Amino acid sequence: MNILEQIIEAVLPYIIAVLEMMGILVVAWSALSAFWEYIQNSFMHKKLDIQFHLANGLATALEFKMAAEILKTVLVRDLKELLVLGAVILLRALLSVLIHFEMKHAENDDED
Repeated sequence: MNILEQIIEAVLPYIIAVLEMMGILVVAWSALSAFWEYIQNSFMHKKLDIQFHLANGLATALEFKMAAEILKTVLVRDLKELLVLGAVILLRALLSVLIHFEMKHAENDDED
């Protein structure tokens, strides 16, 4: 194993962990923000688009999580790991498409 591979194997898990944590923080922040908007809509009678803001945050978080999964492909050792990783990437991509579809649908409803 050459020195570049050793550096990659030493540093990459930390980068992956940071990306995963960023995704978690975006989900948490989006959920808290959406809950605050819900409270404002309920008690202060504002018209904030909670679903759009939450879906946007979730889509952004999924992008961070997908970036981490893509980097994990560098560390794959055998075919079984690659299949599991591919399934996770596929599921996250489908979730991302679904969230973007819902956002587009909500946007079209607002225009009508």
